[in-house]
Amino acid sequence: MTLFFYILIAIITFIAFLHAWAKKEFDISRTLVINRSKEDVYNLVRQLKKQPHWMPWLENDYNGVLKFNGDDGKLGALLYWKKSNRLFEGTQKIVKLNQGRIMETRVLILRPVKLIGLEYKAFKELDENKTKMVWGVRGGLNFPFSVIALFQPIDKMYGDDLELGLKNLKKMLEYKHEKTEVN
Repeated sequence: MTLFFYILIAIITFIAFLHAWAKKEFDISRTLVINRSKEDVYNLVRQLKKQPHWMPWLENDYNGVLKFNGDDGKLGALLYWKKSNRLFEGTQKIVKLNQGRIMETRVLILRPVKLIGLEYKAFKELDENKTKMVWGVRGGLNFPFSVIALFQPIDKMYGDDLELGLKNLKKMLEYKHEKTEVN
């Protein structure tokens, strides 16, 4: 029986060491050039109600609850989401807008565990109809996520979703622009 307790203490100590050694913060981002004006890109991205059309987490076939509060695209606007399986629930609130340059939202995940992150989007005009957009997320990693991130890096877990979201946004904006030019 004492061997079992020594092994248990060794495992707990090892996990505590990993947590102490692991990064406690993360910041991941992806960048893409979109062939639309900075104003067009910014005006679409800042609208929380449009996010289900391009964000991988809130795709068009999202099965759950989406509720909006406040003046969409303005400071203080809030999106509440809850998946139908009740495992994932959270909010996203616009906390910073710098017209045409930066948008930041505070993301609060309530379930399955409480996490707080800052999502940011930055826009830079390359020319009249070409915009470079950076989309990123930063936040803290509490235990056990700090240990899990050692084996499954946050960049790999969410980086693909950021890339997919940017590609969806690019496709949506450029297709819309092409249709407008043809008509």
